[in-house]
Amino acid sequence: MTQVEARPQAGDTVRNVDATGENGGVRTKGLGGNSVGLMGGAVIGISTVAPVYCLTSTLGATVGEVGLQMPAIFLAGFLPMLLVAFAYRELNRAVPDCGTSFTWSVKAFGPRVGWMCGWGLLVATVVVLSNLAGVATSFFWLTAGEITGDPSIAALDGNKAVHILTTLAFVAVATFVSYRGITATKSLQYALVGLQLVVIVLFAGMAVTKAGDVAGSLSFSWTWMNPFAVDSFAAFTAGLSLSIFIYWGWDTCLSVNEESVGSARTPGRAAMLAITVIVSSYLMVAVAVQMYAGVGEKGLGLGNPDTSDNVFAALAAPVMGSGLGILLFVAVLASAAASLQTTFIPVARTALAMSTYEAFPPAFAKVHPVHKTPGRATVVAGVATGVFYSVMTLVSENVLVDTIYALGLMICFYYAITAFACVWFFRRELTGSVRDLLVKGVLPGLGGLMLTAVFAQTLMDMWDPAYGSGSSVLGVGSVFVIGVGLLLLGAVLMAVMHRRSPAFFRGEVLTKETPALVVED
Repeated sequence: MTQVEARPQAGDTVRNVDATGENGGVRTKGLGGNSVGLMGGAVIGISTVAPVYCLTSTLGATVGEVGLQMPAIFLAGFLPMLLVAFAYRELNRAVPDCGTSFTWSVKAFGPRVGWMCGWGLLVATVVVLSNLAGVATSFFWLTAGEITGDPSIAALDGNKAVHILTTLAFVAVATFVSYRGITATKSLQYALVGLQLVVIVLFAGMAVTKAGDVAGSLSFSWTWMNPFAVDSFAAFTAGLSLSIFIYWGWDTCLSVNEESVGSARTPGRAAMLAITVIVSSYLMVAVAVQMYAGVGEKGLGLGNPDTSDNVFAALAAPVMGSGLGILLFVAVLASAAASLQTTFIPVARTALAMSTYEAFPPAFAKVHPVHKTPGRATVVAGVATGVFYSVMTLVSENVLVDTIYALGLMICFYYAITAFACVWFFRRELTGSVRDLLVKGVLPGLGGLMLTAVFAQTLMDMWDPAYGSGSSVLGVGSVFVIGVGLLLLGAVLMAVMHRRSPAFFRGEVLTKETPALVVED
């Protein structure tokens, strides 16, 4: 018996069978196949993470929590991501479905857990899209001001009407590019990701070269790599939560599995390549800026609260000079804009899969006949992002900030479920070999446990009104209210869909057994 890939028509149930010969219920979606290779998938994953944007917004905050151990925390945050990546790779080999976490958790734990896992991914992605659009807008006007030398242009970002309109324009352009198809997405990302990586390598090199030129500079020490040197467990988990956030998005590589060349293996390899490039970039920049600026709370020190929310804005000119420093602003803008565009991929394809399997309204299952993209889902995601950001900005910027803080809860939620889904999905194969035990059981299980621990600690920390913006609702931190509230909203919507689509929730559409590829003699 040899394994071969079936080529059913869009919307058909794939006659993939498990050892019992039963149909697993996996369906094709009509997406454009063989459009993304290994490098294309890795570039999409790196772009979604937005390394330059993540660095400028979290370097200062992480130093504020863990001080000199920032590089160690970046490594610690990488560990659960790597462990979960094994789960994604193995699950994708068995079921290369664009619904990823949703589909796999349904097949492991049933429709209700799977639906909530999919919801966690959807809501996290919409929050990220909103934040990325706002950051792209801020750096657009900042870059324009730097290029023209006119502070009044940079100040336009402070005008709420201008800021919202510019943000909506970025969302519209990103939606359009995503709507046009995965090939357009991939081509644009090569340029934007290439720009980011070149600029941060240049910046890190110049920072190391100039280390010692400013007050507070430090000599490199291997002790910076020791996570056990963090002062307290609370500080460690706070730093780890930030670190996990900056790795979020690498799994977009898997969301394009049905559009990839070699859908069962290429996306998993692309994910591994993407997170390797990302962690290398983070460590390189973390060490370089710590050597150059130190962790002091004054001047250029990374612990300065006045510059912690945008470290590159403070360091660009001192490190690279006024001329080359503009490149760093352009790189942050490119990073946010590129990630804004690719982040539409997982939300649209998850909604497509949920609709295809009757867990979402049927309108989201429509694929554009020419562009081969989930057009309706992409447009709805764009509209939802624009409305969410506009309303939150007009109502309260504190609420918008707290929504972003609640994002870590959503990320840990659906990543942990996916990791545990891998262990349960392959439970009968774990004794087959040492490799199976490790990559399908032990490693994903450890990743899931680590993320569960961070989820629980973050949930407790969020209860404190001091967490996030400092706002509260009846004495409870607003970040807690938002995070838990979004999960409860998912439970309510699941109850509504249960009434509209009972077959899915009875397990009749996407079944729990493990399918294998169709085989021929």
